[in-house]
Amino acid sequence: MAQDSSKAWSVFSLVAALGSAAVAKKVLDGGWKAATGKQPPANPADPDVDVWEAVAWAAVSGTFVALARMLAQRRAASYYVRSTGQLPPPLRKDKA
Repeated sequence: MAQDSSKAWSVFSLVAALGSAAVAKKVLDGGWKAATGKQPPANPADPDVDVWEAVAWAAVSGTFVALARMLAQRRAASYYVRSTGQLPPPLRKDKA
């Protein structure tokens, strides 16, 4: 049973992370365009992209996507707890 719940959590966590990353990217692209009037850099490593624009995009997008994933996984863990009565296996504290 523990193995099944661990697999279920892995799938549930992955779906939450991917979904939140997709939504975050869409929001970021719109926000970047609203703030700068330009499309976000398609490839920040491209030498034609200004270095400061590339750095700003990397910092903003990396932070926003990471926060969105973390919040989605926390919600997923909360749902898992309500469904099973316990934390997902990877989130349980080791009993020393």
